[in-house]
Amino acid sequence: MIRRTSSIVSAAQSISRPSLPRTTSARTLSRRLSALSTAEQGRDETVTSADQAVAEEIAEIKRYEDFTTLDWVQDAAREQLRRKARRQEKAGFFEREGGIGWRRRLWESYDAAQGWIVVSLIGAAIGLNAAFLNIITEWLSDIKLGYCTTAFYLNESFCCWGAEDGCPEWHRWSSLWPINYFLYIVFSTIFALTSARLVKSFAPYAAGSGISEIKCIIAGFVMKGFLGFWTLLIKSISLPLAIASGLSVGKEGPSVHYAVCTGNIISRMFDKYKRNAAKTREILSACAAAGVAVAFGSPIGGVLFSLEEMSSYFPLKTMWRSYFCALVATAVLAAMNPFRTGQLVMFQVKYDRDWHFFEIVFYVIIGVFGGLYGAFVIKWNLRAQAFRKKYLTKYSILEATLLATFTAVLCYPNMFLRIDMTESMEILFLECKGGHDYDELCDKKNRLSMTMSLAIATILRVFLVIISYGCKVPAGIFVPSMAIGASFGRMVGILVQALHESFPSSKFFAACEPDVPCITPGTYAFLGAGAALSGIMHITVSVVVIMFELTGALTYILPTMIVVGVTKAVGDRFGKGGIADRMIWFNGFPFLDNKEGHTFGVPVSQVMTTQLKTLPAAGLQVRDIEQILAESKYSGFPIVSDSTSKSLLGYIGRTELRYAIDRARKEQMAPLHATCTFSASASRTPSLSCATPVSAQTFDNIPSTASQTAVDLSRLVDLTPLTVHPRLPLETVMELFKKMGPRVILTEYRGRLMGLVTVKDCLKYQFKAEALENPRDESRLDEQQERLWALVRGVANWVVRKLARDTGGVVRLGEDGLASNGRVSGPDGLPSPGPRGGYNRPESPALELEER
Repeated sequence: MIRRTSSIVSAAQSISRPSLPRTTSARTLSRRLSALSTAEQGRDETVTSADQAVAEEIAEIKRYEDFTTLDWVQDAAREQLRRKARRQEKAGFFEREGGIGWRRRLWESYDAAQGWIVVSLIGAAIGLNAAFLNIITEWLSDIKLGYCTTAFYLNESFCCWGAEDGCPEWHRWSSLWPINYFLYIVFSTIFALTSARLVKSFAPYAAGSGISEIKCIIAGFVMKGFLGFWTLLIKSISLPLAIASGLSVGKEGPSVHYAVCTGNIISRMFDKYKRNAAKTREILSACAAAGVAVAFGSPIGGVLFSLEEMSSYFPLKTMWRSYFCALVATAVLAAMNPFRTGQLVMFQVKYDRDWHFFEIVFYVIIGVFGGLYGAFVIKWNLRAQAFRKKYLTKYSILEATLLATFTAVLCYPNMFLRIDMTESMEILFLECKGGHDYDELCDKKNRLSMTMSLAIATILRVFLVIISYGCKVPAGIFVPSMAIGASFGRMVGILVQALHESFPSSKFFAACEPDVPCITPGTYAFLGAGAALSGIMHITVSVVVIMFELTGALTYILPTMIVVGVTKAVGDRFGKGGIADRMIWFNGFPFLDNKEGHTFGVPVSQVMTTQLKTLPAAGLQVRDIEQILAESKYSGFPIVSDSTSKSLLGYIGRTELRYAIDRARKEQMAPLHATCTFSASASRTPSLSCATPVSAQTFDNIPSTASQTAVDLSRLVDLTPLTVHPRLPLETVMELFKKMGPRVILTEYRGRLMGLVTVKDCLKYQFKAEALENPRDESRLDEQQERLWALVRGVANWVVRKLARDTGGVVRLGEDGLASNGRVSGPDGLPSPGPRGGYNRPESPALELEER
């Protein structure tokens, strides 16, 4: 039996790794190629081309394992192997007469600059796409209200270029408002129907914001197709349609998604990033920063957003990559100048008035509103999402279409809800000076009506955001939240302005100068937008910088910090994490948030899995391993000396084991009764190494091959898995998962395998602990959802009967919308709801894999 030793990190608690045996026979033990054995032993071993080919084949197979978790420790080890192999392959070509030739210097220069080349290409592509989407979105939003007689493809601002209050060239569809109202609803319905149909038919992953999933992908979670070409294409086409439909959704969240898709597609064209997940993670973090940069015209804010919200690992090199990518993207967007005003976004404003210290009281009120708004919307939107998953999964197109119709019916009568949300924010941010006035917003005589209209717009928009965010169209929540905060802030600003004019001589307003405007309602709208954005996302520093870059006013940094600080304090009082973090929890993704701190006070032994499927170092036959792989769904197996002592020798992944057995059966003609060994010292008979290619088998040499009844799998075993002591605190183990990113951590005591822990095990215990700490009765919520579904079903049945009677049965309500001669399934006229599933994604057997 091979004895192993453990290195002690501290006297009380230790994190041990399996060390090399000290026997003479142990020196012949072959380490797995992806393990860092050469660095540990202090010598430089030559990597053969066959070993490199095997490692690359396994890495290629793992790329297509959907809904699994990357092991960052193994990825770093594989990258070291690739570098060594490349140096050995090109040493003779680059070196000349014992020195480094010009070819090697040129190649090293290109290799060093490759990252900047990739980032530049990605930034330029993101900027071009953002400019295209801005132009299309503005035209689609304006076409609902009218058209340009000089050129149909121009929106209202370009058609009436230079005019303040419209122009004769821009025509409404009709002089009668009922016809305009009807056409507004028709256009909204058509846009939403087209967007939802494109998403469902071609790229289901294009739905939603994508920020939650991208956070998990950057952390190492594999979601095949989520960053693919079809997702990028359909998201870019359906996003303007969804926004122009009038749904209470924004483009800032989806802009992060299509930016990261762009980076993933372009980086895959370069071999350096195609085979290295860590390098790809740097690019994806930079793309997320560029996506926010082009959405808000804020490159520094985008970098801080990626640091604060998106990335779990953000070294200095990634920050520079993110900065450069955001810089290139915003520069290209500025060069395109989509609005022909020099502004990167529509609601970019400049303030030349100062603020007063007595206004801090009202700033605090706005901050409290931002925190309450975030907590309220997160709570009720999650309930709406639960109802949608339970009952409306089959009706994604119909749901989006009816939501757009319902939104259009509600929003058209209100002047602030009728127009696009970015245009609304542009109006609400403006100062009351000069000739710029939207429907007499700054007129003193209209203060009461404007206040009521803003209050109604705030309430209706909150309700629409709750029911709209999460429907199966590209949908963000940044701009809707900012529009809500802007309408509330402008309302507060108008009231404060009226209060000052009613009591101008009050000591409270003593700081105001006479005959000079004292209160600027536009700044209240600006601060309200920042408060709502901070409240819904639970981010602070990046919001302050984004709002500063939007205005360029240094004087309003302190008010913005005050508002965001109050919002953060109020929001944390009602719950941890923003809407993106809550959606990760809701969808059940394996993600440990760096921003959360835990104090469980239990050792890892209470969380680890003790009933393990282990593989002995010798004794198993090929048929036994195939049976184990067929019956179990674990993603890896610990290797022990024998089932009695359970002395830990290493760990082998499911993919590596499956690859080795298939290759041994196919290329080396290994019989089912062949013995498999996971340790070189355990094999005493001639063996077939699965890591070494052999010549093609013929009928002449099959008998000689069949005599070798042992398959050596030792080269694919990880002899240095990350192991910890069973008494190590759970909080420390969770920090190891966050900082190092392993897929599994084994627990051993004096060389004996005790158990295994994964991210899922930690999350399960965390959820149980939170449920015990805050018990909730969900039965009442289920009853309310059942009653709501009964009401919706009753209304749908009435519509079905009405359509069938009025059209003579020609038109009926189908599964996803209006279908000709369609038949309604189910006894109640609607299909019965499916089981409560996860995120809208194609079913995959990999979903059942446990992280072991």
